[in-house]
Amino acid sequence: MIATVHFILYVRHQALARNFYRQVLALAPRLDVPGMTEFALSDTAVLGLMPESGAVRLLGPHAANPATASGVPRAEVYLLVTQPELFHARALSAGATELSPMQLRAWGHRAAYSQDADGHVLAFAAPCEGSTPPPT
Repeated sequence: MIATVHFILYVRHQALARNFYRQVLALAPRLDVPGMTEFALSDTAVLGLMPESGAVRLLGPHAANPATASGVPRAEVYLLVTQPELFHARALSAGATELSPMQLRAWGHRAAYSQDADGHVLAFAAPCEGSTPPPT
């Protein structure tokens, strides 16, 4: 049984990323120390922000350097929220680039996509009324 899931994004500038996610998520970090910022998304999910330099030190010389992946989407954070339009608008206001506006998706969600300054894709979504998830 997994008690808590941590999703760690490697970022160029921890303070800038912290401020961006604080504004977008409308949450204060639960941890904010040199080398790691964490936002509790729920009782069992945490979004972490680690500077790229820290990731290189932690993972060692054989891991790919995250700083060399410039311009390529590096990860996607897909968040189901009650007001995805509000979260998407806050992301754009905080400096994200819109990739795809809010629209109905084939999998039964309303979702909008944006990209943060570090190349991470953010999706804010909500189930469409009356939709059922696709079979697994």
